[in-house]
Amino acid sequence: MNSENLSEFAKRYAKAWCSHDPANVASFFAENGLLTVNNDAPAVGRAAIAAIARGFMDDFLDMTVTFDKLEPRADRIAFHWTLTGTYAGTGNHVRISGYELWKIDNAGLIAESSGHFDAAEYERQRNGASF
Repeated sequence: MNSENLSEFAKRYAKAWCSHDPANVASFFAENGLLTVNNDAPAVGRAAIAAIARGFMDDFLDMTVTFDKLEPRADRIAFHWTLTGTYAGTGNHVRISGYELWKIDNAGLIAESSGHFDAAEYERQRNGASF
């Protein structure tokens, strides 16, 4: 996939997160794709990936994910994003940035994604906890 196609893919992927349709997010992954968030156990397959997306969507009914930039890294591509929204559990506004490190397969889908963001800062913003 060339850089222009990757950029369009990334824009559509961010919009999928904003759609509040977990299956839409999962459709960007290979059938047996893998998603890991902050070194948690990996979600394998579209149903498991949709469940991860659903969790974020349920937590942030007004969630917006923006595509910030792409960054090549060896045989992977880093998709940088920013999530903003109101956490349903506390009503706190959250703004957190992070990235997913993608391995794209031959069909142009995400075979592996390793997501990273500052979990302590995320928790602080969601719950108002002081660290």
